Amino acid sequence: MRHSRKALLATAVGIGLAATLGAVPTAAAAPAPAGNAASYAAYERSPENQAANRAFFEAVQRSVAEQRAANPGALAVTVTYNTRNAPSFRTQIARSTQIWNSSVTNVKLQEVSSGGNFSYREGNDSRGSYASTDGHGRGYIFLDYRQNQQYNSTRVTSHETGHVLGLPDHYSGPCSELMSGGGPGTSCQNATPNSTERARVNQLWANGFASGLGAKELAPAG
Repeated sequence: MRHSRKALLATAVGIGLAATLGAVPTAAAAPAPAGNAASYAAYERSPENQAANRAFFEAVQRSVAEQRAANPGALAVTVTYNTRNAPSFRTQIARSTQIWNSSVTNVKLQEVSSGGNFSYREGNDSRGSYASTDGHGRGYIFLDYRQNQQYNSTRVTSHETGHVLGLPDHYSGPCSELMSGGGPGTSCQNATPNSTERARVNQLWANGFASGLGAKELAPAG
């Protein structure tokens, strides 16, 4: 294709201006490929996801430990989070927080305007939603748009928040088990932990202290 001298000059001027301003022209970042049930399941069951869950909980533990040092006598600990980078899911996050706070007694979740023990993020990712760390010791929960359209969004959020409190995935479980995640399929609407999951969280956070989880406890149960 032939370009006019005027077009070439305009391009050159644009590049020169960008260089002068210290910027380099770049193409817009392409969104991640749209996910589906198969891609979600593949990542959910992967060693990578299990390692990310473990790193996430350890990051939350470290953050909470600093908080506990300042108030060691509290019978329950408060785990704080912010939703600045997940504005589309504030309703689901608030509902998830309500569910967990009414289900367990030894730990409570509380939103803060910035900072916090962990954060929520939103976007597109073919892996779906997950808990992870940012490489700097800070934990975050990523909520994928497409997965939250296909599955009950409050269940997705509540499930990922379960990792905050130390619960591992158990995809072979029934719909009544929150940490079975996407295992039961898109028809599952339950967003509430069952009695076993509630008891486990209360045990982990007994007396306001989160017990360290070993690799065995964080390994997939099914």
